[in-house]
Amino acid sequence: MPVQRKNPGRGRRRVLLLTSATLLMLTVAGCSTAHGEASRGWLPYGATTGADRVSQLWVAMWIAAWLVGALVWGLTIYCMIKFRRKKDDVGLPPQVRYNVPIEVLYTIIPVMMVGVIFYFTARDEAALLDTSQQPDVTVNVVGKQWSWDFNYVDAGVWDSGVQAQLTGQPGVEQTLPTLYLPVNSRVEFVLTARDVIHSFWVPAFQQKLDMIPGKVNKFQVTTTTEGDYVGKCAELCGAYHATMLFNVKVVNQAEYDQHMQALRQAGQTGMLDNSLSRQPLEPGQQQYLPTPQAGVN
Repeated sequence: MPVQRKNPGRGRRRVLLLTSATLLMLTVAGCSTAHGEASRGWLPYGATTGADRVSQLWVAMWIAAWLVGALVWGLTIYCMIKFRRKKDDVGLPPQVRYNVPIEVLYTIIPVMMVGVIFYFTARDEAALLDTSQQPDVTVNVVGKQWSWDFNYVDAGVWDSGVQAQLTGQPGVEQTLPTLYLPVNSRVEFVLTARDVIHSFWVPAFQQKLDMIPGKVNKFQVTTTTEGDYVGKCAELCGAYHATMLFNVKVVNQAEYDQHMQALRQAGQTGMLDNSLSRQPLEPGQQQYLPTPQAGVN
C-alpha cells in the first residue's frame, strides 16, 4: 500500500494567505483610526446634524459590503486550493446537478440583506426629509439657468445671482451668489425652479434634493459648524451646468443679522416672485411656498 506524503508547500501557502489577509485588515483598520476621512468613508466633513446620520449609514454599508466580499473571495480561494486538480486525478470529478439546501441559503440570505439595507435607508431618509418641526430660518432657494436666487423669508429680503464666469483666475469664487445661514439653527430650504430640473446640493450638508419646475420640494438641516462651504447644481441642466455654483457661509447670529440688514439697505426687500418661472406652479403647490412674516418691510 503506497504511503501518501503531505505536501509541505500547501501548508506554507495557507499560512501566507492568512497572514496577508490579517495584515490587510490591520492596515485598513489603522488607516481608519489615523485619518478622519477614512473613518467617515471619505465623505466631506459634515456641517449639519443630518450629515452624521448619512456618514454612519454610508460607513455601515461599506463595512457590510467588505464583509460579504471577504466571505465570497475567501470561499472562492478556499475552493481553488482545496479542490484543485491534482497530478494523480483521472477524468472529471463527480458531477452534482443541484443542492437544494445551498440554493435556498443563497436565495434567502441576499433577500434578508436587501431587506436590512432597505429598512435602514428608509428610516434615515424619513428622518432627513422630516419637515414637521418649526424651523428657525426659512430660505426659498430658486434654481435657474445657470445661477441661484435666495429668498430669506423670515427677514423679508432676497439675493440674486448671475451665471459664474470661470476664468481660471483667483477671485472668481467671490463673484458667486452666497447663501448666508446662522449656525446652530434649524434651516428649512424651500426649493423651486424657474426653467428646467436642477438639484440643490451642498456637499458639506451631505443632502441634496431636486428642484422641479411647477413643484415645491423642501427639507431641513440643523447647522453645527461655522465656515465657508461650496454648493452646486447636481442635475445636468444644460450647456452651462458646470458653472451653476454658489457659496455658503454659516456664520454667527450677529453676522447673519448684519447681512440681512445689508440686503434691506440695498433695497432688496420682499420676495422675488416665483411667477418669473417659465412654468408656473401646479395647482395646489402654491400653498407650500413660504410667506414673509407679518410686519416685515
